[in-house]
Amino acid sequence: MPWQKEFTLSKRPKGCHLVTDEVLAHIRPGLQDVKIGMLFLFIQHTSCGLTVNENYDANVRRDMDMALDKVVPENLEWLHNNEGPDDSVSHTKTALVGTSIQLPITDGRLNLGTWQGIYLAEFRHQPHVRRVVATILS
Repeated sequence: MPWQKEFTLSKRPKGCHLVTDEVLAHIRPGLQDVKIGMLFLFIQHTSCGLTVNENYDANVRRDMDMALDKVVPENLEWLHNNEGPDDSVSHTKTALVGTSIQLPITDGRLNLGTWQGIYLAEFRHQPHVRRVVATILS
């Protein structure tokens, strides 16, 4: 049976943040009776993204943020800067990282690898509350 919930993630500043536990707190009721299924997470914003990566060493998150800054530098001559100098650069990083992920569910739990976790990649300097739509299909 399909299940869906919209929720918000806590405000976080620019960077890559491990949010697995926060997501699980919101979706636990939807996971309960799922033997085999899929979780789809979609973030309703154009200046942040969702991805899956290393959940153990926080330096991976710092490295990802640094690498994205090198690939898409803020000091380019961006035309769209209505909300500040990090406006268009944030949209571009979002296009690269993506706004959705899909994860397998097995026996009522996310079937992530040993060292995998869900990241919020926040590209704006000012912390923002971020809205997520979680959909479970089984």
